[in-house]
Amino acid sequence: MRHAFALRIGPIGFRIGSDWRAPVDQLRSLYSDYPAPQDGVADYTVRLFARRPWRRWLRPSVEIGGDYMLPEAAPLPLRHGLLAAEMAMNLQMALGARRHLLLHASAVERDGRAVLMTGVSGAGKSTLATLLAARGWRFMGDEFALLDPATGLLHAFPRLISLKNAAIPAAEAAWPDARMGPLMAATPKGDIRHMVPDARAIAAMDQPATPALLLFPRYGDAAAVRPVPPAEAFVRMTQASTNYVALGEPGFTAMTRLIAQIPAVAIDYPDGASGVAQVEALCAAL
Repeated sequence: MRHAFALRIGPIGFRIGSDWRAPVDQLRSLYSDYPAPQDGVADYTVRLFARRPWRRWLRPSVEIGGDYMLPEAAPLPLRHGLLAAEMAMNLQMALGARRHLLLHASAVERDGRAVLMTGVSGAGKSTLATLLAARGWRFMGDEFALLDPATGLLHAFPRLISLKNAAIPAAEAAWPDARMGPLMAATPKGDIRHMVPDARAIAAMDQPATPALLLFPRYGDAAAVRPVPPAEAFVRMTQASTNYVALGEPGFTAMTRLIAQIPAVAIDYPDGASGVAQVEALCAAL
């Protein structure tokens, strides 16, 4: 590829190549504090390319690919090149990861204990993780949580925080000094802006944590809390894992151990402050 950049996020190394300079320059700037892949060898290769040569210049259209591809994936305009890169990195993880059980969840840690938050798009898991980090929790990730099948420990994947729509001003208010990427308006997921995790999250990304609480948040309703039975939690978490089936027995063992060892709770919350208070109250009661 004409332009390339390599980095490591937690235990995962990436090499990103692009037909255009702009997405690589944005990645290099926002990920400037991240290390290079271990021993210089990336786990996954990402490609941002033009399917036809003229698409580099005439209405530039970014296709995403790499070691793994989805042929039916729709291209993005070049102005959304940073989003394309993040989507391509997620795609490699979702289709290729075998060392960890991947959980589509945000995660924060305090005193060595991690809170996992998962739910449908718009549930507010990224926003809650960001607001909790502003109150002293360590941000571990907002896209994937990496569960080690052998140890049961949770490994961090603190990539750029993907803020959507109303979450953008909420995060900006909580983190006025945070480094932010460009505002990408009218993407397929609405308005998106990426935030660089704080220095503590990056410096501690090689430190795993013990799962302590599993949360299923839902934004927009009156505050409420209910326990989630193990059977329901198991089904919901298998649906939230992109490689549970591919891992086979180790994935089943890791998932059943996770569900058996930690409480699972569903919360409804009307705003960020209420959600943060509920999470901290639940953790204090453990």
